[in-house]
Order: sequence, then C-alpha cells, then structure tokens
Amino acid sequence: MSTLPRVYVTRQIPPEGLKILRESGQVQFELWDSDDIPVPRKELLQKVKGVDGLLCVLTEKIDAELLDAAGPNLKVLSTMSVGFDHLSLEELKKSCVVISCCPPRGIRVGYTPEVLTDAVAELTVALLLTTSRRLIEATHEAKTGGWGTWRTLWLCGHELANSTVGILGLGRIGVAIAERLAPFKVKKFIYTDLEPRPELASVINAEYVSLDELAKQSDFLAVCCALTPETKEICNKDLFSKMKNTSIFINTSRGGVVNQEDLYEALSTGQIAGAGLDVTVPEPLPINHQLFTLKNCVILPHIASASYSTRNAMSALAANNLLCGLRGEAMIKELKL
Repeated sequence: MSTLPRVYVTRQIPPEGLKILRESGQVQFELWDSDDIPVPRKELLQKVKGVDGLLCVLTEKIDAELLDAAGPNLKVLSTMSVGFDHLSLEELKKSCVVISCCPPRGIRVGYTPEVLTDAVAELTVALLLTTSRRLIEATHEAKTGGWGTWRTLWLCGHELANSTVGILGLGRIGVAIAERLAPFKVKKFIYTDLEPRPELASVINAEYVSLDELAKQSDFLAVCCALTPETKEICNKDLFSKMKNTSIFINTSRGGVVNQEDLYEALSTGQIAGAGLDVTVPEPLPINHQLFTLKNCVILPHIASASYSTRNAMSALAANNLLCGLRGEAMIKELKL
C-alpha cells in the first residue's frame, strides 16, 4: 500500500494542474472525473474521509460538515479560485467538533489570485461595452427582423469618452480594468474601499470617495470587491437610488454583493440605464428569473476567468500550492487565516 499523502480533487481540472500532480510523484490522488456536473455532496463527504489534501473549486462548500468528514489527516486545502467565500474560514481555524479532545485543525489554505487578473479585467471591459452599447439587443434585432430603416435614436447607448468610471473595491483587478478603459478617453476614475489605497490609486490616477459619492458620480460603476459580511448586498436600493438614470452597473466579483430584487427594480423602472452581470445568486440563475426578462440586463454564466491560458495557470498554481503545503513548505499563494 502506498504511503504517499492521499489527495482528493473535486473537479476535472485543466491539464496543467493534473500534469503537475501526476508527474510530482509526491501524492496519490483521486478526482471527480467530470467538468459538467459537480461531485454530489453525499459522495464528496465519503471521498474526503482520511485525505491529507483537498483540491477544490468554488462550487464546493467547505464547511464544518465536510471538515469533520475528512478528519484530522486533512492538513492542506487548495482552491482553484481567487474568491474564498465558499470556504468557512472560521471552521478551518476551529478545533474538530466530533472529538472534543482533537487539536486545532491546523489546515493551511492555498488560493489563486493574480493569475486571473488580466482575464477578469478583459471580460469586465467586454461586458461593460456590451451592456452600454446594447450589443445583445442589437444582435437580436438584426436576427429577428427588427433592423429596418436607419433611425436617429434607435439602439443608442452610452459612451466611455468623457465619463466618470467608479470602482467599488480597488485591488489588482480594479486597477487592471481602469488601465484598459483609460484609452477610451475616460475623464475621471474614482473608487471606494474600506480605506484609501493610495499606492494602487496612483497607478490609475483615481480619487478616493465615499460610497454615496461613488454612486452619485459614476457613469459606469464596476464592482470588484470580495464577498464578505461587510460587502454582502452592499449594492442595494440605497445605492441604486443615488445613481444617475444614465448609469451602467457592472458586477464581475460575486453575486452576493448585490441585492438582485433591488437591482431588478432599478432596471425595470429606469432608475439606472443598464447592468452587466457575470455573477448571480444562485448560480446558475434560473432561466425564469425576472432579471432575464429585462432587455437592459446582460447576464453571463460566470466566465470572467474563462480563457485557456488563465484556467491552466489557475490549475497549475492550485496544484503547486497543494504540493508545497503537503511538503510543509511555504505555498506560492497562501491565504492567511
């Protein structure tokens, strides 16, 4: 019987990550061999029993139930994501609740920031332009016979030139988005965060403002913040009511930062001009959801990091984080609990 550490991989990850695991010779691993259907929860709880390491994606909820099912051998968790709202950080730090004398779990966590910055920034810009220039509506009209004679105001949208772009949550991705938008002759970048971030802001010459001012001034508002208790549904009726009726709202962070009922109201009443979403609650969003009934709401199926190079880089980083952790070495990107 092999004495190598046991690892379970919860998804058929891209080739680079699997190659690293296979060729390392450092682990014996089993994976859920499907990229279309997540591993059923009941099966996942069985598969993790006694494992030393776990490589997961954002569809798996890593909570007390799963950690207790895994048991005390689990020492390394690597998620192929930059977001970590699917991880119960408090539970990862707690003692085992099944055996009261069990020592603290001591589980180390790796994640994959930075490698997806460019892909997410590109998709955000694409979604912003698609929404503001009403490209989905225009494509539909061209396909279905709505394209008649030239009309002066038909399918008119909103330009980036001379606009104010607001960023909610200024990090690497926010900066990368602004860098890509600057050539469109944006007049001004503004941002809000838990506190001013002068070093990052100086890169894009952005001004720190309050959340209220961000809403009031932004012609385009891009949400780039992490989902935390503080940011949950931070984009709500109060924020939308302060925005211009010509404003475009874009979210490529996490669906939970938006109150979708309030967003629907703002869009359907003309409080704001349009919204582009790559993330929703739940995911996938039911096809009968009211947001799908709106022409001024563009919804994508969470594809911001979906480029071949980025997903391969994410899987490679996740695999290397896992191997480093199992060797007791510093991970390349470790989440400090």
